[in-house]
Amino acid sequence: MSRHDKKPKLLIAMRSELPDGFFSAHEWARLNAVTDIIDGFPYTDFDTGKGREALADADILLAAWGTPSLTKERLARAPHLKMLAYAASSVRVVAPAEFWDNSDILVTTAASVMATPVAEFTYAAIIMCGKDVFRLRDEHRAERGTGGFGSRRGMNLPWLGSYSRKVGIVGASRIGRQVIDMLTRGSFEIAVYDPFLSEDEAVALGATKMELHALLAWSDIVSLHAPILPQTHHMIGAREFALMADHAVFINTARGWLVDHAALLSEAQSGRLRVLIDTPEPEPLPVDSPFYDLPNVVLTPHIAGALGNELRALSDVAITEIERFVAGLPPLYPVRKQDMERMA
Repeated sequence: MSRHDKKPKLLIAMRSELPDGFFSAHEWARLNAVTDIIDGFPYTDFDTGKGREALADADILLAAWGTPSLTKERLARAPHLKMLAYAASSVRVVAPAEFWDNSDILVTTAASVMATPVAEFTYAAIIMCGKDVFRLRDEHRAERGTGGFGSRRGMNLPWLGSYSRKVGIVGASRIGRQVIDMLTRGSFEIAVYDPFLSEDEAVALGATKMELHALLAWSDIVSLHAPILPQTHHMIGAREFALMADHAVFINTARGWLVDHAALLSEAQSGRLRVLIDTPEPEPLPVDSPFYDLPNVVLTPHIAGALGNELRALSDVAITEIERFVAGLPPLYPVRKQDMERMA
């Protein structure tokens, strides 16, 4: 029997703790029905021992965080590889620029599904930070026995609350668009900055297109959703923060790459802005970083993306793409070289 008469060989490569989150008995059954899973998974090394052998034998690679990069040298040792199913968002680390030069490997991603928990987290952050929930929680915990309906904090603070707030979205990515969609169901005014988006497209989303500096000056709340590109490195710095109004909220659930954190720290220490950082730079922050202790800063450990049972949504997409590939059907979420320029 030839190799083509058998089920394709599936290589699972990711961090060791991830399979328990990605795969229940149901997901394993689906994979076993259409592939022959290479033993010894998950792999995090393609260059030595069994990992090198597994890569050489694989027809399909099911990848996630912790998968080694598919460099030209590694691709040369993967003669049978025809599909990369990425069960996460940006596939850049696994499929670097050199991957795309001469590769005819099908690449799929769960980025569209990953966008949902990030957008939900961001929308919740807009509401919670708009009411300064985390600082009020800390004050209430410290004082104890205060509050109550007759003496609620913040009743006379006009910068608190969500009614008719102006929200600026930086980047009309998958996530940015979902956040805009959620905001359109409330009383928010919405603006968006994205050099690839037309004014008509912005209006169709429910937002007004603005240039970046105009958006920052206009907004009560700013949320970042731009991709990692050379031109977006530290796109928000001292000049940009200075444009934001006193008591404005700044939210970053994208990447620390986008923000000059020295400038952000200076503004945060002044107390002028309210800040939520899920993706700092560096990540994680040093243990002595002042960001941890500032009362106007909410610092979360990169949790906006899929966690817990949300991982099953990612594996469902990856497995569906593998099932379709084996059946000869077109992919639902393919990634092409040109897509990498805007993926976020």
